[in-house]
Amino acid sequence: MPAVYHPLTEEEAVQYVRSRLPGFFFPDAQLFSREIGDGNLNLVFRVLDASTKRSLIVKQALPYARVVGESWPLTLDRARIESEALKIEGELVPGRVPRVYHDDPELALTVMEDCSDHIILRKGLIARKRYPHLAEHMAEFLARTLFFTSDLYLSPEETKARVRQFINPETCKIAEDLAFSHPHYDADTNSFNPLIRRDVEAIWKDDALRREVAVLKERFMTCGQALVHGDLHTGSIMVTEQDTKVIDPEFAYYGPMGFDIGALLANLFLSYASHEGLTEDPDERRSYRRWLLQTAEDVWNGFLERFYRLWDEHVKDAMWSAPGYREGYALRLLQDSAGFAGCKMMRRVIGLAPVADLETIEPLEVRAAAERQALRIGVQLVLRRGQMRRIEDITALVRREGEGECG
Repeated sequence: MPAVYHPLTEEEAVQYVRSRLPGFFFPDAQLFSREIGDGNLNLVFRVLDASTKRSLIVKQALPYARVVGESWPLTLDRARIESEALKIEGELVPGRVPRVYHDDPELALTVMEDCSDHIILRKGLIARKRYPHLAEHMAEFLARTLFFTSDLYLSPEETKARVRQFINPETCKIAEDLAFSHPHYDADTNSFNPLIRRDVEAIWKDDALRREVAVLKERFMTCGQALVHGDLHTGSIMVTEQDTKVIDPEFAYYGPMGFDIGALLANLFLSYASHEGLTEDPDERRSYRRWLLQTAEDVWNGFLERFYRLWDEHVKDAMWSAPGYREGYALRLLQDSAGFAGCKMMRRVIGLAPVADLETIEPLEVRAAAERQALRIGVQLVLRRGQMRRIEDITALVRREGEGECG
């Protein structure tokens, strides 16, 4: 089929796979294709051999934001960035991302492993599922992908080459606007429960909060510490009880490490707030919230243990071994993570593309109570991030702002 960009149909996805990956399926296999994308930006086709159950995913970027329409154009280069990020992550943390079988810059698509035997983590958290290996797997993913793509490990020449490789201004602009700017004034993109308008307007009028968010926005825009996933929420993680896979790194760029860690923490804390409305039984709610906060603590503590080990084994520049430098670096990283988590939480309540954790709560009055918790937590994470010295300080703040839940 011609390699001129156009959005594929389900039938064309089958034809593409047959022509470009001739050895993946048997020549006479009867293949079926279904578009399963439920995200904001892309087409996602699952191509399946019904007889053998062998399958793969064809993910194609659209030249606009699907959640808005053609009035919001986007670069197709994000498909290349996603494919290259997956390959790097796959080398650093084998098995924690889908395998890439083929990529096609002209059609802006990637053919990759089908992870349909996993579910989106967000859906599992809404259903109060517990994943015994989630924290360990995510700690390993974060430690290895962030350390080995940073100046702590790479030579300055290698890092700068990677920065050029992952220049991603259009998707960065989405985060700059939606995570750091639009939630703090009456932007056209904002969308929120009308019952929390007074709470939202209080955020719009909070000059001290806006000033601190501006500091975090500047850090997001100027601090190129490592190759970050760029959109590491619980909709970008697929899980089973035994396995964890990170998907969708199309927002990858060289940015602050804390942005990835903070995004994951934010979504655990959004889940925490959501169970105010999702879980009626107070004992079950308290128990599950306790697990969510323990998971957040285990992610950070597991990350830090592995990060320190990698630092001790692989750091080459003598300056990085100056007494106390490593510990100061980690403290700044924790505080960055708290601040970015707060921005992410406010964005998901006030701005475009809210999270299902909160959106599925009915009636609106019950949803509003959970949303107010999320906003309180988010605001305080930003304002008090400089007071955080360990992850337990952050989870204590979340517990305290969650209306006195003492779990």
